[in-house]
Amino acid sequence: MPALGAAALDLLAPQPGETILDVGCGDGTLTLRIKEAGAEVVGIDNSLSMIGAARAKGLDARLMDAADLKFVEAFDAAFSNATLHWVLAKERAARAIWFALKAGGRFVGEMGGAGNLAALRRHLDDELVERGFGPPTYAANWYPTPEEFTALYQSVGFRNVDAELIERPTPLEHGVEGWVLAFRKGWLDRAQVPEDQRPAIASAVARRHGSDTADYIRLRFTMDKP
Repeated sequence: MPALGAAALDLLAPQPGETILDVGCGDGTLTLRIKEAGAEVVGIDNSLSMIGAARAKGLDARLMDAADLKFVEAFDAAFSNATLHWVLAKERAARAIWFALKAGGRFVGEMGGAGNLAALRRHLDDELVERGFGPPTYAANWYPTPEEFTALYQSVGFRNVDAELIERPTPLEHGVEGWVLAFRKGWLDRAQVPEDQRPAIASAVARRHGSDTADYIRLRFTMDKP
């Protein structure tokens, strides 16, 4: 995910001396690049292990949820890569990012967009149904259209919201099996799939999909705070 976020980082164009918030910093790979550009950067993530990895890189990384940001200071800019589609409290997150920015601040990033991983997700659900497991009835991710995304962020006060979908077929480094076991662990948990049955399901999904290329569709965005 960090490698795929390079284009969004280029849109951010961090400048020396700027203060920047990285929303969903993960292990800090992109956060470090922002710091190396001369900006003062704070990364937040709700994963303790990711925060530990980011701090090991010498970064200011804080355990915090994107929907519950708490800062005394305000930032010149905010950046987010491959995170906001995991935040189902999307209105709270949009409002929290708004309040974290200075007047005139910008927010730039990328997330999963409408249709993201549609084939992979369908193949997983079909396999679960055939094996007698009911897929969860509520969404695990928010994959918005540009119109939905723009309407939400405009509603909290952002202006000049520009959002576009980008098709990005992407080879999965650890194959479809790895994607199922890692990125859909929560989905399998909620479907109450026993741990010992998960590898077989992952292999079956890989056979259904027929390749190790994920059908990623990203939503890339820019906006600013008046």
